[in-house]
Amino acid sequence: MTMLNIPRYPPVTERYRTRVGSFLVWLGRLVDHSVAAAIARHERHAERVALRQFSDRELMDIGIYRGEIEHCLDEAAKARAQLQCLDRY
Repeated sequence: MTMLNIPRYPPVTERYRTRVGSFLVWLGRLVDHSVAAAIARHERHAERVALRQFSDRELMDIGIYRGEIEHCLDEAAKARAQLQCLDRY
């Protein structure tokens, strides 16, 4: 009777392949999150510049005062982040 030599663990090359694959997935997600954060930061800066160029009358028309610009941008960013979290699931 011949006994088969069945290894308990996958071969070494297969284990390294899965580790490298996992690392590449992690690295890809890190790059994606970094790029998304940079884009969001750029958009927020552009919004801030645009709102600061509005006159007081134009700001009142959209319902904010000049001193509330930062607060409104913070609230909009939080709302966007919540919507993005909901879209993922």
